[in-house]
Amino acid sequence: MALSARRNVKRLLCFIQKNSLQKRLICNEKLPRTKDPLGSRVFSGIQPTGVPHLGNYLGALESWVSMQNEYSSVLYSIVDLHSITQPQDPQLLRDNILDMAASLLACGIDPTRSILFQQSVVSEHTELSWILGCLTSMPRLRHLPQWKMKSKQKSEGSVGLYTYPVLQAADILLYKSTHVPVGEDQIQHLELAQDLARIFNNKYGEFFPEPCALLSSTRKIKSLRDPTSKMSKSDSQKLATIFLTDTPEDIVFKIRRAVTDFTSEVTFDPEGRPGVANLVSLHAAVSGQTVEHVVSLARGLDTGKYKNLVAEAVVQRLEPIRLEIQRLREDRGHLKSVLVEGEAKARSLASPVMKEVRKLVGFS
Repeated sequence: MALSARRNVKRLLCFIQKNSLQKRLICNEKLPRTKDPLGSRVFSGIQPTGVPHLGNYLGALESWVSMQNEYSSVLYSIVDLHSITQPQDPQLLRDNILDMAASLLACGIDPTRSILFQQSVVSEHTELSWILGCLTSMPRLRHLPQWKMKSKQKSEGSVGLYTYPVLQAADILLYKSTHVPVGEDQIQHLELAQDLARIFNNKYGEFFPEPCALLSSTRKIKSLRDPTSKMSKSDSQKLATIFLTDTPEDIVFKIRRAVTDFTSEVTFDPEGRPGVANLVSLHAAVSGQTVEHVVSLARGLDTGKYKNLVAEAVVQRLEPIRLEIQRLREDRGHLKSVLVEGEAKARSLASPVMKEVRKLVGFS
């Protein structure tokens, strides 16, 4: 092939990839803002790896709550199968599942408006994952961020870690989900679900919808101790992360110790002043105001006094959630009954889908 022809092919591939991304973003821009009458279905999952932190709440859980009013069918799964790609203490995992259920309920997830369930109790997830895994190539999985990032940390990874995105795709497709809330770092995993829907449909006939990404509009909340990294449960620095169960005293102390710089004025400059910009983003997110507005509120304050303003806003937002988590944790029977009820509802959707998949594949 001539050099000019190869260049034209390369340009065409880039154009296709660019349009593919634009298509996903257009889908994201057309979010229904009222309850959807057309049968759209949202699916998302969260690992039971401890109580969520403020970044989890602002980046995902807050929008999960609002989606209960925007879509006619919403499923939220505590994805315990995914969590065991990392070593887990069995008793701690049991406790974490209930803690996560308590946290989601306290944040506003309503079992009468959505389906909240534990992933592992619906065996159809793993069955569909195996079928989809047989349609997935090893090179396709090898280039996904989950494997590249975590296998580097461990020098090598488990088979479960390697096939993690296939199970993720099965979680989504099992319910014929049309929309999936994701962060930008998970877009490639959602692309795998879209690809597998197409591959399955091409092989067995039109069956699975290709799910669209719902990208969060909330800025990522960064670590209070390292504003170049996102807030994380696994951060070794205890003052870096605000958890939903932190007391007001904990929150005030952590924010006062947040990394800023030697300029006293409060401005929003993520590149030049990441620490101060992180506080501004956090303040805007918890107060529901624009970045420009919270910067105007800080006019005349140095960063030390501004931290008090931010801490007050965070405490005001999180304290009712903390108290509700505390109340729910004391009623394990209620938490278990919510998950059992959610399991029944999830199974009622998953079972007929898998029955049809088995028939299409040739198992029955």
